[in-house]
Amino acid sequence: MTTDLIDLRAARAADCNALADIHSAAWLGAYRGLLQGVDLQKMVSRRGTGWWRGALARGVDIKLLCVADIPAGYATFGPCRLLDTGMEGEIYELYLKPEYQGLGFGRTLFGNVRKTLRSQRLRGLAVQVLSDNQPARNFYRAVGGKLTAKSWYRLGGRRMELSIYAWPQAN
Repeated sequence: MTTDLIDLRAARAADCNALADIHSAAWLGAYRGLLQGVDLQKMVSRRGTGWWRGALARGVDIKLLCVADIPAGYATFGPCRLLDTGMEGEIYELYLKPEYQGLGFGRTLFGNVRKTLRSQRLRGLAVQVLSDNQPARNFYRAVGGKLTAKSWYRLGGRRMELSIYAWPQAN
């Protein structure tokens, strides 16, 4: 028996069902009302267990957060894909199930991923979030992110604005 409440580790193939469940709960909680219902459902349905198995097989870095042995959140991360940010690392996704939000678990996961990126010698960190997702924007500001750029993409014929936050070299 363990006395640790929080476990952070690299995701494994046995975690794919849990990752799909976390993704679905987090996305439905975060984006309902921000994305059109059909578009949201399509995006969630694409991220089933098979998608996560494929991501792990491709070598995607995925950190799983468990609370009292229950999968509660995850982050995907690696080299920065955002041009012109000057950052070498990027958190592609960081999500918690809604019932674990606002309790400090996101900060713990974020801090752990930053350490991992630093150990991979990736200096600086960038994160891209939907600009209408105010809770996510508040979170990234609270952990020291500075809004450095805006971007956008089209989803279902609708222009979606993105906010890019950065943590310069000393990550």
